Amino acid sequence: MINRWQQKEVYVTKVIDGDTFWVNNGSEKFKVRFIGIDAPETRNSRGKLKGPYAKEAKEYVQKLTENKWVKLELDVQKKDRYRRMLAYIYLLDGTFLNADLVKGGFAVVDTYPPNVKHTALFVKLQHEARESKKGVWAY
Repeated sequence: MINRWQQKEVYVTKVIDGDTFWVNNGSEKFKVRFIGIDAPETRNSRGKLKGPYAKEAKEYVQKLTENKWVKLELDVQKKDRYRRMLAYIYLLDGTFLNADLVKGGFAVVDTYPPNVKHTALFVKLQHEARESKKGVWAY
């Protein structure tokens, strides 16, 4: 596992919702928050209300990542104020999960400078999802 972490791969142990999960890197477990996107909340928390399509977003991320290896790509800011690691997530087949979630309407664009590396892509994909009324855009 340590060798995989050196390659920025981690093992997903638990999916919290459509944009956050717990991982294990062989020496520690920590929470990862997906950069640049916001999936609907699965429960009321931190002033945010449970959102439509939250269950579907969580289940989609679970299907693709839980009990599997993923690769993390970091940006400028490494952690948020809740001490979660901030990352772009890639499946081992190369799928860019953050972008895939926006494309499918499972999440919306939510960028915070300085972590803006893929913002233009996310905005383009969100426009397409919205036009097609996918996921959260169907409501």
